[in-house]
Amino acid sequence: MNSTYTTASATCRMSIVRSIAAFFILACAASASAATITPGKVLFDATKAQMAGNADWVVDADVHNVGTASSGAMQAGSGTDSNPQRYPTSAASGITASTAETYWTGALSSWGVALVKRGFQVETLPIGGRITYGDTTNAQDLSNYGIYVLDEPNILFTTAEKSAIVRFVAAGGGLFMIADHTSSDRNSDGEDALMVLNDLVTNNGVSTNVFGITFNANSYSLTSSYVATSTTDPLIHGVAGAVAQMQYSAGTTIAMTGTNTHGAIWRTSARASNDAMVAYATYGLGKIVACGDSSPFDDGTGDSSDTLYTGWAGAVNGDHAKLTINACLWLNPVITCPADLDGNRKVDGADLAGLLQSWGSCNGCVADLDGNHAVDGADLAQLLQSWGNCP
Repeated sequence: MNSTYTTASATCRMSIVRSIAAFFILACAASASAATITPGKVLFDATKAQMAGNADWVVDADVHNVGTASSGAMQAGSGTDSNPQRYPTSAASGITASTAETYWTGALSSWGVALVKRGFQVETLPIGGRITYGDTTNAQDLSNYGIYVLDEPNILFTTAEKSAIVRFVAAGGGLFMIADHTSSDRNSDGEDALMVLNDLVTNNGVSTNVFGITFNANSYSLTSSYVATSTTDPLIHGVAGAVAQMQYSAGTTIAMTGTNTHGAIWRTSARASNDAMVAYATYGLGKIVACGDSSPFDDGTGDSSDTLYTGWAGAVNGDHAKLTINACLWLNPVITCPADLDGNRKVDGADLAGLLQSWGSCNGCVADLDGNHAVDGADLAQLLQSWGNCP
């Protein structure tokens, strides 16, 4: 065979390959802005007056200069409440298996440190942060996280914010909702946490009682051993340990409806559907966990100007900590096919573009599908074999 012809043919084939790659790269540009979710990252909301009054529902705060305005909003420079920053300090990279929760300062610092020990990344949505889903101009858009924690929000969500939260869950995100007893309006704006969360699930523009979970207007203080009896319950028998009890210190109960909603802990032995203390549900591709009391998550080491409690590890033999981590492990989205590099539940041009951009030696990158420390032809073949919607 003529060598000139062979060379020309090879050059032609390479040109075709490059053209195809360029096509996929260009094609994926339009879909690159499509919102997805990001497993392994947890966002704690602090935009809804979670620091007002005797509350300090933050992972870490370096500054304590916030007060409550007449509108109920938190205002920097007008008080001594926590003003949490996006990233806890010191850096999460310094946390080891033996790191104490005092590494960070907040009533939820134990929760945050425990998550990092499990391999999660932790951030706070600080005062002034925007709650969006699919907004590429927002660095803390919910698509950048896998779990969103709402611990006793005391300000109503806007219509746009409620839509964003529901769409985040529908796309595969995990939502952790924590209320408190009736009349626990910490910022005196006329809305307490159970009212705020009930408004989220019932007046969201999608459907009434969208997750099959609502909070009752009551208050109970008790220790319950009425946990789910199934040995496969993800919250009671998760990898963080078996949960036997929960202690409420003035908390509200939960009403459950729908086949996708389940109780994990109840107030009484009747295990009534309108009397749960902890419930969980699925919605779309996502999951929801709800608890009616904030005290179990309080580690007692937050804002020194508040009266805090040691619910995290100081009650019911540490079962609250086990329950919380079990819940987060269950809430964390799972990408079912490794070739779905961007987590949008299908293998498409965006994933191909990502693989080609990572071509060559690579240590630990997501496009190294066979784990041989290089992105090469074997990874490309696996991606093409997985083309289409994930199972």
